[in-house]
Amino acid sequence: MALDTDTVRRIARLARIHVEDAALAPLADELNNILGWIEQLDEVDTDGVDPMTSVVEMVQRLRADEMNDGDIQEDVLANAPDPADGFFTVPKVVE
Repeated sequence: MALDTDTVRRIARLARIHVEDAALAPLADELNNILGWIEQLDEVDTDGVDPMTSVVEMVQRLRADEMNDGDIQEDVLANAPDPADGFFTVPKVVE
């Protein structure tokens, strides 16, 4: 796959990047080099290689997914201007 200058101009327009006409050809060459590297990666044999999220073998430590109120109601309401009965109060906005 090779990109020509018209395609690079269109990509730049879609990305809302201003590229001078003189810079289109060098940019096309650079993008074609990148695409060449990507095509080269397709040649790597990855059969039998498990997908991995890290290069280091490790197990994610997960905390229990338990819902609680944090037991910090007083701390949460400490800076509230007018707390009442353990809740925030706000002025009435609809009559």
